[in-house]
Amino acid sequence: MTDKPFDVSRRYVRVAEVRTDGFVEFEFSVGEPEMMVELVMPKDAFDTFCANNHVIFLESKPRPKEKDSANAEWQWNLHDATHQRFR
Repeated sequence: MTDKPFDVSRRYVRVAEVRTDGFVEFEFSVGEPEMMVELVMPKDAFDTFCANNHVIFLESKPRPKEKDSANAEWQWNLHDATHQRFR
């Protein structure tokens, strides 16, 4: 493990979906790409947000699910919730 300092100037975006209604669903993080929040914005606002924050775009990829683990029911995000039913 490296002891690199937490750099708040590094901001990351991972696009989850560009929707047909003109909104962009994405994950945004500051300093560490693993710690993120999920946001939804109109495309124009998203473009402005990314430019203002000088974001680093991360590759879009599905998050792995541990189907057989005790924590499996907690492994979802808001994007998942809009596309499937939960118990």
